[in-house]
Amino acid sequence: MKHNDQNTDKTLEDVIDFIHRAARQYNWAVVPDEHFLHDLAQGLLQNYQRFGFFQCPCRDSYGNREQDRDIMCPCVYCFDDIAEYGQCYCGLFLSHQFVASGKFPEAIPERRPDENFPY
Repeated sequence: MKHNDQNTDKTLEDVIDFIHRAARQYNWAVVPDEHFLHDLAQGLLQNYQRFGFFQCPCRDSYGNREQDRDIMCPCVYCFDDIAEYGQCYCGLFLSHQFVASGKFPEAIPERRPDENFPY
């Protein structure tokens, strides 16, 4: 479902620029693996084209800006995930300490309450 009332003319380069700007704003690092970064950026681009906003590429969505406000990238859970695990749920944003450790992002527990998305 594409929202024609929104500007959906973003490129992959626009998305990668957005990712780097968000990381700078919050003093995070971006995952250094270019292939992984590209895959996540592609997911964000597809969600932007589909929904009209940067919805987390790793979570289920209502496709509605108001209901998905908590998972608009960077999501509200990102801050606690990075503080506790050194990475966000997707592994896109990392703490500088995590990057320095040389580890690669891995699965972490989901913080989004189940009531936000009934399965």
